[in-house]
Amino acid sequence: MVFMPTTTYGFDWPDRFVVGTVGLPGDRTFYLQARDRGATVSVSLEKQQSAALAEGIAELLDRLRSQDGNPFNVPTETDELLVDDDPLDMPVDEEFRVGVLSLGWDPKTSQVVIEAAPPPEIDPEELEELQASVDADEPIELEVEPEELLSVRIPVGAAKAFVDRTLAIVNSGRPLCPRCGQPMDPDGHECGGPDGF
Repeated sequence: MVFMPTTTYGFDWPDRFVVGTVGLPGDRTFYLQARDRGATVSVSLEKQQSAALAEGIAELLDRLRSQDGNPFNVPTETDELLVDDDPLDMPVDEEFRVGVLSLGWDPKTSQVVIEAAPPPEIDPEELEELQASVDADEPIELEVEPEELLSVRIPVGAAKAFVDRTLAIVNSGRPLCPRCGQPMDPDGHECGGPDGF
């Protein structure tokens, strides 16, 4: 087995960290993009992953804010200076497609830590060998180091701005049908609502 070192794109206190899209509603590609000192890294992800990341950060900020005395000064509103409504930096060159997202908190630096990696690649032959060598009744745990990793550390104010922007972008897609709740396309919609239209 050959282990390749992980290529890490690390951003500590980046100039910019956003979710943005390319394309029209209904055919949008979502990107997570970090920029610092002229270096920009973009990774693609699903709309649902974008929403889950923003909701996870919002929950983390709520927990920190609710601690006695709000020791990390977590804001309830986004500072106007941190609002970022600009499009993604172009050109958008995708480093990888996100398969794994993780979220953490560093109390030493009061930073939210976000990591994104592609889906793990497991050699089927190695998996078969491993399965053959263990008891079938015991679960198999594999620790697979990602080939690439985007690691971003941002302060709480930037995290709040990230949540607001991401949720606004997620919710700005196609309008939902009032009958069936599914997204409506501009060129028509087959509704599976209660009346069957």
